[in-house]
Amino acid sequence: MRVIRPYIFFLLFLSSLNVSAQFQKHANFEVSASTKEVLIGDEIEIVLRAVIDRDWYLYSSDIDPDLGPTPTSITFEPHPSFEVVGKLVPIGAQKKYDKIWEADITYFENRATFRQKIKILDKNPVIQGEIDFLTCSNVSGLCVPGNDEFLISGLNVQEKPKGSTVTETTPSTTTSISLETASPSNDSGEGVIESDENKEAVAADTNTVIQEDFPMVTEQSGSDSSLWAFALAAFLAGLAALLTPCVFPVIPMTVTYFTKQENGRKKALVYGASIILIYTFIGVIVSRINGPAFANFLSTHWIPNVLFFLIFFMFGLAFLGMFEIVIPSSLINKIDSKADQGGLTGVFFMAFTLVLVSFSCTGPIAGSILVASAGGQVIKPIVGMIAYSAAFAIPFTLFALFPGWLKSLPKSGGWLNTVKVVLGFLELALALKFLSIADQVYHWRILDREIYLAFWIVIFSFLGFYLLGKIRTPHDSPIEKLSVPRILLSIVTFTFVVYMIPGMWGAPLKALAGYLPPQTTQDFDLYTASTVAPTKDATDLTTVKYGDLFKLPHGLNGFFELEQALEHGKKTGKPIFIDFTGHGCVNCREMEARVWSHPDVLSRLQNDYVIVALYVDDKTRLPESEWYTSSFDNRVKKTIGARNADIQIVRYNNNAQPYYCLVDHDGSLLVPPTHYDLNPQNFAAFLDRGKVAFENKKR
Repeated sequence: MRVIRPYIFFLLFLSSLNVSAQFQKHANFEVSASTKEVLIGDEIEIVLRAVIDRDWYLYSSDIDPDLGPTPTSITFEPHPSFEVVGKLVPIGAQKKYDKIWEADITYFENRATFRQKIKILDKNPVIQGEIDFLTCSNVSGLCVPGNDEFLISGLNVQEKPKGSTVTETTPSTTTSISLETASPSNDSGEGVIESDENKEAVAADTNTVIQEDFPMVTEQSGSDSSLWAFALAAFLAGLAALLTPCVFPVIPMTVTYFTKQENGRKKALVYGASIILIYTFIGVIVSRINGPAFANFLSTHWIPNVLFFLIFFMFGLAFLGMFEIVIPSSLINKIDSKADQGGLTGVFFMAFTLVLVSFSCTGPIAGSILVASAGGQVIKPIVGMIAYSAAFAIPFTLFALFPGWLKSLPKSGGWLNTVKVVLGFLELALALKFLSIADQVYHWRILDREIYLAFWIVIFSFLGFYLLGKIRTPHDSPIEKLSVPRILLSIVTFTFVVYMIPGMWGAPLKALAGYLPPQTTQDFDLYTASTVAPTKDATDLTTVKYGDLFKLPHGLNGFFELEQALEHGKKTGKPIFIDFTGHGCVNCREMEARVWSHPDVLSRLQNDYVIVALYVDDKTRLPESEWYTSSFDNRVKKTIGARNADIQIVRYNNNAQPYYCLVDHDGSLLVPPTHYDLNPQNFAAFLDRGKVAFENKKR
């Protein structure tokens, strides 16, 4: 790292007094080469490492740029002394499903590592370029784009001895090379100096020898809430498994056995613990094979997703009664014979026998949990199995400890098969999700949004009719009278069906956004065309610059260059609403979907303001005549995004998105800006304050 001398630090400190509270940088990069001893013709690796602030995450480099989020990228200045080989490779990125983008995204928390191969062609290579990246907050919802320039020096390049063949240099060591930035910031112009803590962390990481292509993935620090939600879902699935015909009748028989045994309560506790231990062991096995490479294969390749679709589909048919999934009787008999040994060992094999015998009912449920946890994490499948098995084991233990409770236990009957059939319909619905993932990745266009919805509407309609007794499966008993629970469940089911029906014509169905294919796959969409009326001055709009590149949501009219918006504001006598946004800003999209769409907000944006959306991460190059050097960081702004980011920093003292400014025709703020806030009333009040301030300023 470059040493910052005391007087430079002092000057930087003075220059940042007015901006340090606003300008943000949440990832600090260090660039290194895999070796400093190189022969001409050898391939080496350029290693990028970043330290990421707590509660922030960095998007990886392997995200589809058309998806939305800005992927981390490295751009080399062309030079005949080297050539780039292949693509930038992320090491150990985490993966999650993002409801805003309706797709899986890869990202890093705490630290990130990337590698890029290059081939050395000359004794004096000039290797320099830029790193573009995007960090977002797990807490505040803000996103901050970044850009660092780097220059690699210190390589000792020798000519290859005559007669030798070209070999690839093995990255056995990692030599730290200088990372030089034209400013201590990103392309947005951040004026942030690295903290000593980050410097030490980067330095420590840089000196580490790289030994694995896929180091262990650390658990997501910001995913505690999702892990708890998954554990709760697994626990509820365990309770559902108890209500199946394979398990529920066994409870009183098993409890009666323990109550007649010496030390029956102790053995009942061991029995319950054994069930949890067996299922947890299954979770451990899954976690061992559930690494990042496997997770990437699961989420992107059609084979596992189609396989999961078929598995869920077969589970659903089995629950509906078409056939039964059974364990070979020879295995069950062998395990059951060991249960007769007595003592605690016999109790363990009794639990094992229960797990095997009940597999035809519990296997699909437990399997669904394991499939849902297949996302590259080590902890999730273990937690899922512990939660599932705990719910499964608790009743056996509690009834053995308090045998009097057995009197309140409902009797077995046809209602057990009803539970099983309901689960079968749910399995069929969930199976479509996996087929949908493969369909989107490979653009098969089999399950467009309306086709997917049609399947769900039919499946849940059949479920509703089944609950009303209008449909019977092979193992159902005749229904003479409907119970109140069945009536209530049928009401909920048909209500859900009615909710989905408008989606066939393009209604957003926000509650199902994470489960449905993207709305862009909808072939027949009346929603966008019918929900937004044109603004009053729509016919007066001039030719919108960059209108072929950008579009405003909800059919709104507006601009994508500040000066053009200010000029139009003067003509129409309206204040200007500036939306500092980005293609990769998840929370910008969420604000547009949940706040801008609110009638109170949408009407104000339509009629009271001239809207201008300034994308700070767009890489479209400006004509050379429009290039300029920023007064903030003395860097030449060559792209639309760089110029918009510079406007946000220089004029409005901020570089995070989403960021909303209400200004007059000179670009001066009317009221303090606002940012990520999902309360539509707060946003409407913000727009009202800006309008009042504008009217008062005109007087």
